[in-house]
Amino acid sequence: MKFKKTKKGTSRRGFLKNGLSIGIGAATTSGVFSSCSPNEKRESGEKVRVMTTDGKLVEIDASQVQESSQLVSNAEARKGDPNKEYVMVIDLAKCRNARKCIDVCQRMHNLPTEDEWIKVFYMKDGEDTAPYWFPKPCFHCNSPSCVNVCPVGATFKRLDGLVLIDNERCIGCKFCMAACPYSSRVFNWRENTRDDQVTDHHGAIESGTPQKVGTVGKCDFCPDMARMGKLPGCIDACPNGVLYYGDKNEDLVSNGTETVRFSELIYERAGYRYMEELGTRPSVYYLPPVNRSFDPEIGFKDLPDEIRKRYDISRSEIKKETR
Repeated sequence: MKFKKTKKGTSRRGFLKNGLSIGIGAATTSGVFSSCSPNEKRESGEKVRVMTTDGKLVEIDASQVQESSQLVSNAEARKGDPNKEYVMVIDLAKCRNARKCIDVCQRMHNLPTEDEWIKVFYMKDGEDTAPYWFPKPCFHCNSPSCVNVCPVGATFKRLDGLVLIDNERCIGCKFCMAACPYSSRVFNWRENTRDDQVTDHHGAIESGTPQKVGTVGKCDFCPDMARMGKLPGCIDACPNGVLYYGDKNEDLVSNGTETVRFSELIYERAGYRYMEELGTRPSVYYLPPVNRSFDPEIGFKDLPDEIRKRYDISRSEIKKETR
């Protein structure tokens, strides 16, 4: 049995904007879709299906879809959507360390080059096993130890499953960094210098910007993008369809090119959660690197010297461990 795909050829931007079934973003805010009349905006001729605020699917001209730029309150940003349960699926068979997910994440969140919220590791599980590439974002755990240890409520878990950080509250104690078993958090040691590269994010808590010196940051699953009816930047940027994102309650995830049933994808590809034994219940699932699309060695091609050195060190360590 093969898992079912929906809407083949759906564009990366269109998966959420079109409001099909999964309705991420479309259902979370009424500001995603424009109420302009055809006289105010010239019709493009392209038709898209969108979800109205009362849950109905309607077909409108693409020119009538606008991106929300309205800032949300801190209270709304901390609450999230109780009807959603966001999940990510990472297909290890497709990853070749293209690093586009990292590049767009750092650009969108205005991060220094050395601060990566998404890391891609070169992995080898044993002496006789094959190597593979392992992207690691924040896992947005359902039982997050980072939330439990934060003394000021700066780290919190929303009703839709996302674990976010309020930079205004963070005091930089690093308790959350110590508590996270996945080392997913990054301390901000200096001022960011990439203001000119900040893109279409809105709302401080939901966008994770601006990062402040002496506070902690991490992958946030781009909730402000969902509010605008878009996929997270990393999903949209990946050239190989490695990352899928969606709503577990709707049982749909997309990598921007194809939309599939989450449950069938996990079942058919033997999906698993990293370090399941910890009991943190992550919202990120992995598909094993079976029938890989690329030779792992291609991931070292054209890397900047600084990044290549990191991998040279990790490869040396792997060789020592597998002797």
